[in-house]
Amino acid sequence: MIKSMTGFGRAEGVINDTGYLVEIRSLNGKLFDVNLKIPQALKPYEFEIRNIIQEGLARGSVECFITVKQNGSAKSLAINTDLIKSYINQMKSLASEMNVDDSGLLAAILRLPEVVAPSTEVADEEEWKFLKGLIADAVKDVNQHRIDEGQVLLKELKTRIQNIQKLEEEVAALEPERKKKIKANLMKMVKENIDDESYDPNRLEQEMVYYIEKIDIREEQVRLRNHCNYFIEILEDKQEANGKKLAFLLQEIGREINTTGSKAYDLDIQKCVVLMKDELEKAKEQTFNVL
Repeated sequence: MIKSMTGFGRAEGVINDTGYLVEIRSLNGKLFDVNLKIPQALKPYEFEIRNIIQEGLARGSVECFITVKQNGSAKSLAINTDLIKSYINQMKSLASEMNVDDSGLLAAILRLPEVVAPSTEVADEEEWKFLKGLIADAVKDVNQHRIDEGQVLLKELKTRIQNIQKLEEEVAALEPERKKKIKANLMKMVKENIDDESYDPNRLEQEMVYYIEKIDIREEQVRLRNHCNYFIEILEDKQEANGKKLAFLLQEIGREINTTGSKAYDLDIQKCVVLMKDELEKAKEQTFNVL
């Protein structure tokens, strides 16, 4: 089963007149990386929140936003009176020195950082237990999104590999004629450049056999077919497919395609190799998104 690393999940609920909204966004990434944006009241639970998300999502670049809304009661605030007094004394002194009006001084000071802040009160155990359930629901939502996106990836990757397989069949069909062309060209070069009396026919035949075996592409084609078949098996497996394993297989497929191209010495086969490389690059782009 293919899962995308891209997904979005959302869950919200209310407990004790406090509303919680959890939003999780996931993008592709080589490792697990989470960026948490949570209110001060949840800071003591940050480590546990990270663990819940990592256990549920495993891999990817993740952003988690948790918003708290007070329902039916005023939101408690902390006013830093010592800081306000310090600001007022300094501001009045500066206003007097510059001979400017200080009537709006308090309103301006209240907008300064750390003067007025939400209460540092921490969420209690009941609220935390409730929030854990919301986070789990959001993670579940992300995973469902990942599965849905994974079905699109599966079809795309399967199409690319099947296209490579069809091109490989074309190469296999061209292979017998390629050998004949190579042998004919070698014989032509020998006749044009070497006198009949100046070489040993048996030795020449041995060298030609060695050369033809050296540029033989049957082994590469066999390995290419095996890699493609295994790739599709992984895609269709009911167990969760591993994006890293698929990426490694694509590297092996690319190696066989490149070797085929370097040994081919045939225009029609080279055309097939170019098309296979194009399909391979498209598959690699999609594999980056596989979990």
